[in-house]
Amino acid sequence: MSDYYGSLDLPPLQLDLDLADLERRFHLKSRQWHPDRFARASAAEQQAALDASSLLNDAYRTLRDPLRRAEYALKVAGLNIGEQGNKDVPADLLEEVFDFNMALEEADADEIGVARERFADMRNEIDEQMLMLFARHDAAPARATLEELRALLNRRRYIANLIATASGEGIRH
Repeated sequence: MSDYYGSLDLPPLQLDLDLADLERRFHLKSRQWHPDRFARASAAEQQAALDASSLLNDAYRTLRDPLRRAEYALKVAGLNIGEQGNKDVPADLLEEVFDFNMALEEADADEIGVARERFADMRNEIDEQMLMLFARHDAAPARATLEELRALLNRRRYIANLIATASGEGIRH
């Protein structure tokens, strides 16, 4: 039970998860490893239950969220998602980012609002593409699909930063 998938008896790197099944697995395993069940056990068994419980909680929090699940699966596959820097603008966004930065400099609230909506639409489209990649990967696991997912997540992170900036929240991931 060393990784998130194994801790919940899921196939390795499965991306398209049934959330009700995930929750059921989590509750079943949580009952199995709940520290109260080990109150009279040895110190080593108590520690093992605490460790298993902690791993299950982390696994459930990560795997129930599609973005965190994708990032975790990429990490397990050795394809860490990079920190997206502001100067690494995806080529197809250059003109929109330039217009957006001009609107920010001019403090044009209408243009900023329009840009925020455009970027939100882009983010939502990326989320839909991500779910399609999940299904494609699970049907026929391939490193190329994971690499495509990594590129998509990097693009999404960049767009999320733009949305945060447009909303006055500053840069965030």
